[in-house]
Amino acid sequence: MPWIAICVGLAAGTAIWTVLDQIQSKQVDKIFGQELEAQLDLRARESLIRFDRYLSSYAATTRLLANHRKLSEYLEPLFWSRDEAVTPVIYKDFRPLWLPDFFERDALTAPSQVLLTDVQGRVREIFQPTAEPVPKEIATQVPTQYLDERDVRAVIDRFDDRLYLLASDAVEDAGGYDMGYLVVLVPVNDAFIGASQRGLDLGRAAVALVDSDDQRIVASVDSTTLPPGTTLADWIDTYVITSQSLPEYEGSDSNLLFATFVPHASVEKMSRHVRIFERRQRFFAAAVFVVVFTGVIYLVSSRLNKVLKRMTRFAQRALGIPEPGFKRGGNQLVLLEEWIQHFTQLVMAAREEMSQRHQAEMRESEALKAAVMEASLDAIVTLDRYGKVIEFNPAAERLFALARTFAIGAVFADRFLPDVAQAAFKRLLDRSRHLHREPLGRGELIALRADHSEVPVEISIAPIELEDEHFHTLYIHDISSRKRAEQEIKSLARFASESPNPILRVSAEGLIVYANNASRPLLIAWGADPGEYLTDDWAREVAQALETGLPLERELDLSGQVYSLLFAPIRDLGYVNIYARDITAVRRAEQESRQHQAELVHVCRLSTMGEVATGMAHELNQPLSAIVNYANGCTRRLQGGAGQADELIGAMGQITAQAKRASEIIRRLRALVGKQPPIRTQADLNHLVREVCSFLEFETSRIGVQIQLDLDAEAIPVRVDLVQVEQVLLNLVGNALDALEERPESERHLRILTRMEADLAEVLVEDSGPGIAPDRLPILFDAFVTSKESGMGMGLAISQTIVENHDGRIWAESELGHGSTFHLTLPLSLDAKDAEADTIESLEP
Repeated sequence: MPWIAICVGLAAGTAIWTVLDQIQSKQVDKIFGQELEAQLDLRARESLIRFDRYLSSYAATTRLLANHRKLSEYLEPLFWSRDEAVTPVIYKDFRPLWLPDFFERDALTAPSQVLLTDVQGRVREIFQPTAEPVPKEIATQVPTQYLDERDVRAVIDRFDDRLYLLASDAVEDAGGYDMGYLVVLVPVNDAFIGASQRGLDLGRAAVALVDSDDQRIVASVDSTTLPPGTTLADWIDTYVITSQSLPEYEGSDSNLLFATFVPHASVEKMSRHVRIFERRQRFFAAAVFVVVFTGVIYLVSSRLNKVLKRMTRFAQRALGIPEPGFKRGGNQLVLLEEWIQHFTQLVMAAREEMSQRHQAEMRESEALKAAVMEASLDAIVTLDRYGKVIEFNPAAERLFALARTFAIGAVFADRFLPDVAQAAFKRLLDRSRHLHREPLGRGELIALRADHSEVPVEISIAPIELEDEHFHTLYIHDISSRKRAEQEIKSLARFASESPNPILRVSAEGLIVYANNASRPLLIAWGADPGEYLTDDWAREVAQALETGLPLERELDLSGQVYSLLFAPIRDLGYVNIYARDITAVRRAEQESRQHQAELVHVCRLSTMGEVATGMAHELNQPLSAIVNYANGCTRRLQGGAGQADELIGAMGQITAQAKRASEIIRRLRALVGKQPPIRTQADLNHLVREVCSFLEFETSRIGVQIQLDLDAEAIPVRVDLVQVEQVLLNLVGNALDALEERPESERHLRILTRMEADLAEVLVEDSGPGIAPDRLPILFDAFVTSKESGMGMGLAISQTIVENHDGRIWAESELGHGSTFHLTLPLSLDAKDAEADTIESLEP
């Protein structure tokens, strides 16, 4: 049988190779044609790239010349008028100072002309190293289409029926002022194209510039081989021609193409070498294929013999099939085939039975798995060895807000984890692969939802290892709620300890359960620490707060440090929270405010003193004159011996009364002017009004006004600072008198009313003055607002402050041209009213 296998292998291998050879030959020719076309295209592109780089070298050199220090220094003192006639300066025998020799240094073909123009493109200077003149089109004016203020322009165009490379760039003087353009002209000829294709073997390829309109050569690397004027059709039989456009020069009139010429002989030579090489390789491949195919057939037949022997032994032991007995007569292969068919049927029957049993077990397992996946409250994701998702349960869809169809196949770490969490997930995955005793690898990470929002999760990884495959099942639990709860608990726990104010918790028995760091001064004052009991007096405050269930406020003075304590009872838990606040600065500010107010009031009183000084002097003059008159009368009576004792005693009594009157006037003046701390005493508002009117008797007499007093019949008890309230009344009446001076004497009226309403005492000062403009009423009590030439504008502002400190109110009403009314309200002294009522009741029979 092995020899038969060898013969069959040789015949089959030869037949198969004959068919494959035909197919391979066609494919090789096709591949060679494609590769040849690609190589020709590549050679053409390389030539175009070399040409383009050569042009770029000219553009770069032009930029270097345009920005060279010599040129800017040369242009610095020049001034080119825009309107004057231009006659270019031509340099023929020497190079100008402003033009360094960069072309020879960079191995570039020297230009035929270098032009220097102004900003309008008019040619100012020309460097002409050869005898060739400047083309007429640009001899005096370079068109603006060749100039660009922002970048270097390098174009190929036709001038005087010749091709030139024109490169230009803007130039500036040393001060940065735009002076014009530097224009470089280079003839595009055999030397130019040959220099651009440096290193090109002309025997293998040639290049030329072709006019795209008539497909005619305008310049070539070798004008003798490819003379200008011929068309591409003239060379189609000699060369393989590849033409490419020059997109950067499409705007010019020349509209050139760059053509690459490869001789057909070079292409045929290369093709011939490739075919010979390919045939030689194909012969060797055919020989190797036939030998290998024959060897494979031989090895397969030998292996088949061994397998048949093992099958017969296995069939005899496992299935009870007798070993086939091959006889010399008959077709042995047919007998073997029948035996193998019988054996195969028995094996298939056994296999089908095992397959059905296995499928039933798989269905049960899949149903159980599906039920677990569906019912799980946590996300379950299965990954393959590459980290791609192959299973995604509904809980995972809800967690990541992504449907299963879009999740399958995605890389889990890239799709569902932010960058900061991917490294930690990789470490967790690597650790789970090496777990032997512990079944899961756990860790907390940040997951990424489909809307790019982040959610904290806890991931457990269970590796699944099969014979040829490895999987990982991820059990993902959303811990957002737990994190928020932990954060809230931590923040609440830190709230009291971080508070700058003292916070304590005391039980119903007065035990200090908790005290933060800021409570140390209070604990020192109470002589107690956390875990100890408060003193009896403060323990009673705690018990009272718990008993009433209402917050209590107390103040504690610790050696000048004042604390406000708020007892907040928590009755259902049986403790009281004490919140303390340092109000030392508040109390100090209030005290300073009162002191500043007293000083300001004193300053105002001193200002008022100047106004009442004249009246006081007039009032003092009357009792002093009476004293002098009575004393002189007594003296004359005593000297004449006519004085009677009763008359003298009466005169002496008058002297005493007038002296007391003068002393009272002086006392009132000192009380008004003197600086003293604010002291509130019980007083009658009617009495204060009368006393203020007595201060202003001289002023009222001076302007001819009689104050009309309409006072309440009963005493109006108020508890006030007498000096401050007198100052307010004095200011209001004084302002009314000042307003009346602007009216005729017959129209001057001033009335003061007092009355009691509910728990308020009210004073009204009405005058018939010119009134107050409506736009001034809202700002009337602002500081520094006054209508007097010599006024400070502080009287009403201070009065409002005094009244508000007495828990009262002051405002004004006015009708322009009909006078003004100022209202002053003060709270009644209820203690005085109650005492008076009690006295009356006690006196009643």
